[in-house]
Amino acid sequence: MPTATNQHRPAIAVLTSGGDAPGMNAVVRAVVRTAIGAGAEVYAVFEGLQGLVDGGDRIRRFEWRSVGSVLHRGGTVIGTARSTDFRTRDGRRRAAQHLLERGIDRLVVVGGDGSLTGTDVFRAGWPELLAELVEAGTVPAEIAARHGHLVIAGVVGSIDNDMVGTDMTVGADTALHRILEAIDALASTAASHQRSFVVEVMGRHCGYLALMAAIAGGADYVLIPENPPAEGWEDDMCTRLREGRAAGRRESIVVVAEGATDRDGRAITSTQVRDVLADRLGEDVRVTILGHVQRGGAPSAYDRWMPTLLGHAAALEVVQAGPDHEPQLIGVRDNRVYRTPLMDAVERTRQIPQLIEAGRYREAMAARGSSFTDMVEVFDRIARAHEAPSGGARIAVLHGGGLAPGMNTAVRAAVRFGQSRGHTMLGVTGSFLGLVDGRIDELAWGDVDGWVGLGGAELGTRRRMPTMEQYYAVSRALENYDIDALLVVGGHWAYQAVYEMHVERDRYPGFSIPVICLPATIDNNLPGWETTIGADTALNEIVAGVDRLKQSAMASQRAFVVEVMGRYCGYLALLGALCTGAERVYLHEEGVTLADLSQDVERMVASFRAGRRFHLAIRNESASEGYTTDVMCRLFAEESQGEFDVRPMVLGHLQQGGNPTPFDRVHATRLAAYCVDWLSAQISAGTSQWAFVGSDHGRPTAEPIRAMADLVDSALARPREQWWLALRPVMAALATEPDDR
Repeated sequence: MPTATNQHRPAIAVLTSGGDAPGMNAVVRAVVRTAIGAGAEVYAVFEGLQGLVDGGDRIRRFEWRSVGSVLHRGGTVIGTARSTDFRTRDGRRRAAQHLLERGIDRLVVVGGDGSLTGTDVFRAGWPELLAELVEAGTVPAEIAARHGHLVIAGVVGSIDNDMVGTDMTVGADTALHRILEAIDALASTAASHQRSFVVEVMGRHCGYLALMAAIAGGADYVLIPENPPAEGWEDDMCTRLREGRAAGRRESIVVVAEGATDRDGRAITSTQVRDVLADRLGEDVRVTILGHVQRGGAPSAYDRWMPTLLGHAAALEVVQAGPDHEPQLIGVRDNRVYRTPLMDAVERTRQIPQLIEAGRYREAMAARGSSFTDMVEVFDRIARAHEAPSGGARIAVLHGGGLAPGMNTAVRAAVRFGQSRGHTMLGVTGSFLGLVDGRIDELAWGDVDGWVGLGGAELGTRRRMPTMEQYYAVSRALENYDIDALLVVGGHWAYQAVYEMHVERDRYPGFSIPVICLPATIDNNLPGWETTIGADTALNEIVAGVDRLKQSAMASQRAFVVEVMGRYCGYLALLGALCTGAERVYLHEEGVTLADLSQDVERMVASFRAGRRFHLAIRNESASEGYTTDVMCRLFAEESQGEFDVRPMVLGHLQQGGNPTPFDRVHATRLAAYCVDWLSAQISAGTSQWAFVGSDHGRPTAEPIRAMADLVDSALARPREQWWLALRPVMAALATEPDDR
């Protein structure tokens, strides 16, 4: 047999197996480039585990540029397949031989629980397989001794988001995008005809997609495997749809997970739901089964940067691992890479279908995590239009600061959740000054219908906040309209205004009510909650714009400097760079010097001479006062030595436009429900704290507004500690091709 190609550098392989998922290419790209940068040889295995068995051209050496221009592509560029051969000992023995021929003893596997389990069986049996190959004379004993242990790391690629040990699996966010595109389209035609639609989504044993799509799509009813409906669910479903129509709703949507059952384990199909609605409501009901369209299309922004982090971590995991390494699942928790023993995660995941089959639904729900359980309750409350108990408080909602997609979603959720608690919900048009002007109206259940996925801000918003001279007028307005609590949905200026009013609250009787701020700004520059409402939508707008930009530049040698918003916070710039595969990012947090730009242009000239056709730099709008986007472009063009053209692109307020993404809709709903509950508790207790939304390991909390002074750099309008800055090494590892070793 051929000897290993390199006896000094570690050799690793990456493969994608099982069902495809958008974002797999981002993992592969990150693994390849990180491992090369760490000094390893890297191979890609084509057609999944079957490629290991087949060997030959299906295991190919990859270089840095082998994974260029793959971030935006759906599916997996190295292919995937389910392999019956790999399940046999002979197949695994052949796979081991093919790896040893190339000196590979480290694997990164991207797939579902079946692929990860099969790979772990391969790892556990590796020493015996090597002994058999040596005995057969297929592998020299010295080669087997040199590669006596197989190191593996797993990344979950699954649109179902069904793996324990990670908050999100690769592909789930994009699948939600596809589902929401369909539901939004169906809702408009359903409203035109006053029609009902039943939408079936994937999820044999996991209701994540169905539940989150129902919340983000404003559905009336949802059926999921983990929480089967009680006996008589047909009556409950029809009653809920009737109430919605009585409240003014023109369309009705029911979302059904493909694995939904009743409490006796009998399947509930989309056709069955359609027939129930048609018979009992006398309506024209249509069924839409989305099927594999949920897997398709370009990955979302989240399914570019999150898999990039996972691929980077997985590559380092296997390159740096010793012989006693325990296989790890590389997942994400609270936006950080999170490691779990691989088979522990797989076993706990496989227990959930068993719990469902045994009728132990409470345990199945608990196994999905507290946030999943919380969202089931939130959906139930915001979807009901029945008359709530009377005697509640009067809670006002207003916006403050710049526009953020998801503001309408938050107001809708607050209104409906508040009414479910028996409160009277008031909408203030025109921010704090609208409060002073008396632009206050009661919002009923039907008044916010259709707001769940609506961009903009129906209540209006403005950056101008009340001055100290206007505090008395604000206080009087709160008193005159008998407002018992205030929910402020907005960005930095809204937070700052609430903080400054809190400092003076003892002087104004109207301020003796509970107040809480919900974070909504594309800049992601607020303390507490790590990803503000609107930031994900803005990031997706950046990705969409740059994707089109790349297509326009393919016919020429061109460099682009893309300016994104964020004020003095570089979140959009850095995450945008990770999502689009940019070669350079300019942040205010790091500053920009002439020496930096000189070094950058030298690299650009060299790379274009070596064959590069496109260079992308992302610049935060406030990265430098002197080195503006225009100045950078002029400098690069002047020093290009004729090797490339330079163009600027300022995305501007496009980043604030568009309908909110599924992520922003779900989290706006979740945080609004939390805020209303917190205000309700304050009112019941007779207390009047002022707070903003924080996070305790991903669960919402209320942090005192007085903490703003310690947590925020007021001059730069950004938190003193920004979690995403820790991602800069990942950007550095993937952006610059290392020198030849």
